Amino acid sequence: MPRLTLPNLSLHYLDTGAGTPILLIHGHPFDCTSWSPQLESAVPGFRLIAPDLRNFGLTTSPTPPTLFADYARDLISLADALALRRFVVLGLSMGGHVALELAALAPHRLLGLVLCGTYAQLDSPEKKASRYTLADRLDREGLAPYAAEVLPKMLCAQSLANNPALAAPLLAMMERCPAAGASIALRLRAEHPDYVPVLDSLTVPTLILVGEHDTFTPVPDAQLMHAHAPKSTLVVLPGAGHLTNLEQPFAFNRSLLTFLESLPTHAPCPTSSVIP
Repeated sequence: MPRLTLPNLSLHYLDTGAGTPILLIHGHPFDCTSWSPQLESAVPGFRLIAPDLRNFGLTTSPTPPTLFADYARDLISLADALALRRFVVLGLSMGGHVALELAALAPHRLLGLVLCGTYAQLDSPEKKASRYTLADRLDREGLAPYAAEVLPKMLCAQSLANNPALAAPLLAMMERCPAAGASIALRLRAEHPDYVPVLDSLTVPTLILVGEHDTFTPVPDAQLMHAHAPKSTLVVLPGAGHLTNLEQPFAFNRSLLTFLESLPTHAPCPTSSVIP
C-alpha cells in the first residue's frame, strides 16, 4: 500500500491508472476505500489517487490538525512528493470542503475541480453547534452508535431498496473510522470559512454533482455553487442520496469521465469507457 512518510505524518493512499492525475478526497466518517467504484473502474488516460485524510483510515499522525485547511496542506505535500505539478481535485461531502481549501491555497495547481454532495456557504449557528455536540458524542461512544443511526441518511431509500448490499460495507467503514480523528474533524469543520468567494474566484472548469434525494446537502446547495463558479456544470443524479459515487456508480462515472475528457489539458481517448 503506498504511503508518504513525513516527520509528523504517515499518509496512506491508493493509486491506480496512469495519465492526468486526480486526487479523490473522501467524506466524513469514511476513508479512501469509499472511492472503490471509481478506483476499480477503467478510466483510460487518468491516474486516480485516493488518500486517507489525517487520522482517518490508515493515515496516522501524532499531531492532529489545528485548522481545517491542514487537511488540504497534507494533500499538497502528497502532490509534491508524487511530483504532481497540476492535477484535478474531486471531493465529496467533507472532502468537498477540503477540495475548496486546496483551491484557495493552491489555485495554480488545479486543472479542474469536482464537488460532490457538498456546499459552500457558512454553517448556521445550529449546524455549527450540532457538529460540536456530535464530536463530544463520538469521543464518548466511538463511531458504532452514530454509524448505525446515520446510515439511512447517507443512502436514500431507493438506493437501499435497489442494492441492499451497499449497507454492510458502508456501515463497517464508518465503524472502523478512528473516533479521535472524526471528532477533531467535526470541530475544525464547524469553523470552516465561507467558500463562496473561493467559487467566485475559480478559473478552472468545475463539475458539481448532487443526488436528487440528498438530505445533507440538497440540490439548492449545489445550485448556489453552480451560480457562483464561473465555469461550472451542474449534474443532478436521479436515484441517489448523499453518496452519489456509491449509489449510482455508473451515472457518476459517466458524468465524471465526460467532464474529465472536456478539460483543455486532456486529449480525449476515443475508445475510453467507464465500467462500474
